[in-house]
Amino acid sequence: MEYVYAAMLLHKAGQKVDEASMKKVLEAAGVKADEARIKSTVAALEGVDIEEAIKSAAVTSAPAQAAAPSSGESKAEEAPKKEEEKKEEVKEEEAAAGLGSLFG
Repeated sequence: MEYVYAAMLLHKAGQKVDEASMKKVLEAAGVKADEARIKSTVAALEGVDIEEAIKSAAVTSAPAQAAAPSSGESKAEEAPKKEEEKKEEVKEEEAAAGLGSLFG
């Protein structure tokens, strides 16, 4: 995870995410840098728009709150709403899992 943090720090600072820079950041943080992991992280990020990846992986921290059915709603109307909420949650989880694979 520290390799991803190093890459994100470099990106945020406007620096190029390359092997030498990653090694410097990791060593400055007191992490024993593994050359193979640095190379694989840099290779995985090549061609990736980090800003776009961050935006697409952002997950809201507010818990999903299901509205209590009004006196006029029936149980039949409530069930499809719950299914829609579950589908949305699965899509967010899939997006987060896909992003994680980019960073190794």
